[in-house]
Amino acid sequence: MSCHLENSSFFTQTPHSGYHWDGSYRRFFEGWYYRVTLPDIGQNFAFMYSIEDPQGSQPHSGGAVQILGPNDEYLYRTFPRVADFWANRDVLALGHWGKTDLQSVPIYLNPRDFWQHIQSGYQATSHLNQGIIGDYSQNNYCRWQYEIQPIYAWGNKNCIQQSTAGWMSSLPVFEPGWQILMAHGKACGWIDWCGQIYEFTDAPAYSEKNWGGAFPQKWFWLNCNCFAGNLDLALTAAGGRRGVLWWMESVAMIGLHYKGKFYEFVPWNAQVDWIIHPWGSWQMRARNYKYEIELLGTTDLVGTPLRAPNNDGLVFCCRDTLTGKLDLELRDISASQPKTLLNAHSDLCGLEVGGGLWDNIWRSQEN
Repeated sequence: MSCHLENSSFFTQTPHSGYHWDGSYRRFFEGWYYRVTLPDIGQNFAFMYSIEDPQGSQPHSGGAVQILGPNDEYLYRTFPRVADFWANRDVLALGHWGKTDLQSVPIYLNPRDFWQHIQSGYQATSHLNQGIIGDYSQNNYCRWQYEIQPIYAWGNKNCIQQSTAGWMSSLPVFEPGWQILMAHGKACGWIDWCGQIYEFTDAPAYSEKNWGGAFPQKWFWLNCNCFAGNLDLALTAAGGRRGVLWWMESVAMIGLHYKGKFYEFVPWNAQVDWIIHPWGSWQMRARNYKYEIELLGTTDLVGTPLRAPNNDGLVFCCRDTLTGKLDLELRDISASQPKTLLNAHSDLCGLEVGGGLWDNIWRSQEN
């Protein structure tokens, strides 16, 4: 199919869009997450790329691709050779070659050349996501190619974009780093999932990344940019318990893009509270001097186990669904009478819990 996405009139990439590895031998990982939502059929596809200990010859050195597909089905493929991974330090661009007839150093290829020479692998930028992986013994595979038109990065539209975790996310004492690369965009292309071909135009798209050498004890995540009756709305919220120097801290944030404006609720400008169940319910509330937001994510599905980097490498340590329910309310509280600015609902919300220590409900007041 042919795509005719319009060029964005203004789009500035976020901080941390480039590859972070500094060439050292310390423990290191970097991961990228791309998602496209198909509202007409009520499904999502999430593509997760990762590289660990890229210096090579370490117990966990290597790359991987995970895909969460229709009905939360799961596909996974490793790429052990770190020499076949490439990424740009200045802009969002990366890829990993598996089976190929090329002998050259891995680099970005014209999409047509990619299909001609790469039998297993991927490449991804801010405007393209393309690849092929498979478990052909089970006749399970995925081929994909779609173009992306960014709409929101992370911040107010037509302004310099922000670090998701603030300026201190550049410091290795605050690890892992986390950055929303594109809070909302439009995608046009196709995905071949085990022989079922999905074609789409103007599908909601999203991308984020994380990196570092340390790993959170536990975390939660909510993400959605496909709401009933609201085409210009994108939400990402998350929280985690992580090590900072010699102590542990629990932090959370909510970011909302709506009608060209960015509503940010983070520890340095707002009170953020949460009640997260081990699975099934994600409740958050945040308030600053002007706005208040409430979120409720729920699911009756069992979710799908996913791998994530930790001290033991890439292992199953989180659970996700891409078809959770989300209710959202945003209020202006600056006047004497609070005013509701937005009520929104979705049945296509990404919900996740990860890490350990999930025997009980996690409440922010208990930190």
